[in-house]
Amino acid sequence: MKEAIIESSGNVFADLGFDAAEAAILQMRSTLMSDLRGYIKAQGLTQTEAARRLGVTQSRVSDLVSGKWERFSLEMLITLEARLGRNVTLELVA
Repeated sequence: MKEAIIESSGNVFADLGFDAAEAAILQMRSTLMSDLRGYIKAQGLTQTEAARRLGVTQSRVSDLVSGKWERFSLEMLITLEARLGRNVTLELVA
């Protein structure tokens, strides 16, 4: 028996059953964490160097690169982006 294929809504967290508000926040957190990890990798930074640039401890960078998203609020991730001189913008889609 074949399983039905259901098209994604574009937000994996909504697809997993999170309510719309929580799914939106989780998606934003996921995007920012991925971006920060990509920055660290692209710059070839050690965790110690990344910690210095981000103004956090090396263990916090370890949490970041390990994808421990539950340890980072949306506000903290935006703060880390700002510490790198990057702007975070929000796009509203109806």
